[in-house]
Amino acid sequence: MKFNSTPIAGLYLIEPKVFGDSRGYFFESFQQAEFEQNIGKVEFVQDNESKSGYGVLRGLHFQRPPHSQAKLVRCIVGSILDVVVDLRKDSPTFKQHYSVELSADNKLQLFIPRGFAHGFVVQSEEAIFSYKVDNLYSPTHDGGIRYDDPEFAIDWKLSKEEIKLSAKDQELPMVSQLEIPDFI
Repeated sequence: MKFNSTPIAGLYLIEPKVFGDSRGYFFESFQQAEFEQNIGKVEFVQDNESKSGYGVLRGLHFQRPPHSQAKLVRCIVGSILDVVVDLRKDSPTFKQHYSVELSADNKLQLFIPRGFAHGFVVQSEEAIFSYKVDNLYSPTHDGGIRYDDPEFAIDWKLSKEEIKLSAKDQELPMVSQLEIPDFI
């Protein structure tokens, strides 16, 4: 695997080494020792998966301490635009965002450390999104920020008319209305 740093410290784009032939392909999507050597010690405790149709936008979500989560995310069917916002107050990239296309074709993964809001929008007819987390979900520590917050000016690559949100995501606050926690 190739671990590529991004403009935001701690955030890594991971390219697997894919072995393919006429039968299909094989690659390692995760290998603990290699991960620790390149990123550090992270103990993933749960794998999650979601299926969504074109235009579904999930996010921007985060978990407040002590239930904040690091994630290793990938798209195993279809294509998504994956977006993260740095909410670490002591970071030089505080409130900056990063986006990348993750797809079944490119097989890229994104490692997101604790202290980020995360979301994605489906660009293909459907997508299956898979991710590992290093802490269990806690409904009482759930947080989020509006996907269209003008402070971030995120280009989701779809028109507002194409975007489909859950009722919960429609009610998320703007970052200016949010008390951002201290992530540790």
